[in-house]
Amino acid sequence: MKKVFAIALAVIMMLSVVLGCGGKKAAQPSPSQTKITESQNKEKNYAASEKTKQKDDKQQKQTSSKTNDPADSAAASGAKVKVEEGKAYTDKDHVAAYIHVYKTLPPNYITKGQAAKLGWKNEGTLDKVAPGKSIGGDRYNNYEKKLPDKQGRTWKECDIDYVKGNRNAKRICFSNDGLIYYSASHYRDFVRLY
Repeated sequence: MKKVFAIALAVIMMLSVVLGCGGKKAAQPSPSQTKITESQNKEKNYAASEKTKQKDDKQQKQTSSKTNDPADSAAASGAKVKVEEGKAYTDKDHVAAYIHVYKTLPPNYITKGQAAKLGWKNEGTLDKVAPGKSIGGDRYNNYEKKLPDKQGRTWKECDIDYVKGNRNAKRICFSNDGLIYYSASHYRDFVRLY
């Protein structure tokens, strides 16, 4: 989770630099100004990471009480997420809740094999051959054992937040016995949702 936060913070900082500069050249800060800015950034980063940690702890406590009620499923964010059978979802909370409640992916997901039959190339953009669809339902082998392993447990994966263009790094992995994990880092680390 720390890596995800660090990446998000780096992206935000880069965007603020790009958008904040507006093409004007700024004067170089003096060494003393640089030291002050660095210490301020460290303090901000520490405070932000503490807030994120507290939010994650709260989130984990809220998701530990699970429900199988389709009408009132709570996703990992702690917010009440309602999902309808047969409706398309692509965001983390709704897809996780849908899998948790209905034990399958939303209908907008197709496997890599199904996408290939429609003309999709593994490195290409899916929306050109299958608008409104996302990749999901293929087996995730868990070779590195980053997810809990157990006799008879199998895993499947799906893309998260895909709308068009190239696929991103966000994935949900879900098991045949009800576990659901999220990775924002293309399987490098996971957070349990259900």
